[in-house]
Amino acid sequence: MVYLDVFTDRALTGNALAVCLDGRGLSTAEMQALARETNLSETTFILPGDTAAENGRGVRVRIFTVQEELPFAGHPTLGTAFVLHQKTGASEVRLELNIGTVPVHFVQSDGQAIFGEMTQKNPQFGNTHTREAIAQFTNLSPADFDDSVPIQTVSTGMPFTITAVKSLEKLRGLRVDLLRASEALTESGGKFFYFVSRETVDPKARLHARMLFYNGEDPATGSAAGCCASWMVAHGVAASDERVMIEQGLEMHRPSRIFVRATKQDNQVINVRVGGNCVEVLRGELTLAD
Repeated sequence: MVYLDVFTDRALTGNALAVCLDGRGLSTAEMQALARETNLSETTFILPGDTAAENGRGVRVRIFTVQEELPFAGHPTLGTAFVLHQKTGASEVRLELNIGTVPVHFVQSDGQAIFGEMTQKNPQFGNTHTREAIAQFTNLSPADFDDSVPIQTVSTGMPFTITAVKSLEKLRGLRVDLLRASEALTESGGKFFYFVSRETVDPKARLHARMLFYNGEDPATGSAAGCCASWMVAHGVAASDERVMIEQGLEMHRPSRIFVRATKQDNQVINVRVGGNCVEVLRGELTLAD
């Protein structure tokens, strides 16, 4: 098993990930129990197969949170692909996830850390939501939300409701009633909320982001970042094919840098890409009792 920090080039920052290098022989229940054991946002299991199948569909990978298996998640995809890239040196690693095949491209410039970029599914834009409805389960008032852009559910493999807050101060002090938020998401077709602000700590960042969910808070959410990239391009927060940075995890002392871009063509958003760096932190052997 390998532990990585994802969406960072510095160890002990970013979003931690555990990758089981060979999950063959493990049951679904055992994978879920191991994800609870690591107690990270996600744990992944590589299931090596025959070469022909992997050349076509990619390397089979399953992703688990502490509570459930996910069809797709961003930092586990990037981190698992990074582990496979380190093993093979391939410039493209293809993963067969529960949502289908996701390619991850790797490049390295002189003196720079390896940079990986996944191409997510083309976005599906869902419902928009009122500021009043969202304010009901937060400590914010309707006036605290950015009314220049819609609150909207978007999916590039996992549906997130992108919610813009006017000020960095309000976002950093955000509190959410997670039970009521989950009920609202269930009704609207979303999975989680992704709160953002155009005010940032790093002047190089386009957005400051937070994602509060059942494990507390996520230091970097690559699946939400793809939805957010689509939302940004659709609503003029970023230009077509402009690579911008989202900062996340600062409130947890796990600063993360997520680089995103998407293409707007014939009034459609396509070619959603989410990238960043990874750092291996430790590796060891897993022992299960017979």
